[in-house]
Amino acid sequence: MPTWAWIVIVAVGALIVLGAIAMWMQQRRRAQLKERFGSEYDRTVSERGERRAAEKELADRERKRERLDIVPLSPEAEKKYSANWRDVQGQFVDDPADAVNEADRLVTSVMRDRGYPIDDFDQRADDISVDHPDVVENYRAAHAVYVKANDANGGAGTEDLRQGFVHYRALFNELLETREPTAEEVNR
Repeated sequence: MPTWAWIVIVAVGALIVLGAIAMWMQQRRRAQLKERFGSEYDRTVSERGERRAAEKELADRERKRERLDIVPLSPEAEKKYSANWRDVQGQFVDDPADAVNEADRLVTSVMRDRGYPIDDFDQRADDISVDHPDVVENYRAAHAVYVKANDANGGAGTEDLRQGFVHYRALFNELLETREPTAEEVNR
């Protein structure tokens, strides 16, 4: 067999091996993104309409998040915010729309104190999705209720406001790095 034929065979073999490695790496990265982002992965793929574009966006979010200096709240700040949340929660019965507005303000304040940029809602949601992918959809739903409640053309109904408030609470608890007590803990 001529030398050029061997060179072609080796080159084709190398391309096949490199292609297989590239496919394996892409599948591995896809699995990592799915595991990290959960339902946010599926939402982003659906929104972008193309898996590769969605995966690039999610990877970009991770890189951006790595550049942020996100810090835990001090114990004093955590206590202050928890007390503020209890006040807002107590306000819900008398004025649900205002309570939702206050919940939005409180969540934004916690985000600011933790180091998240707060200028743009969509960017806030993207930033939160990296650290808290399980509740970012709650944040989007709560914010939609907040916008609806502040709309001059009708606003949100009581059930919408209740759902929005519950969604804010889920994110608030994540941001404070607290959790709801289990029924067993409450009954002790």
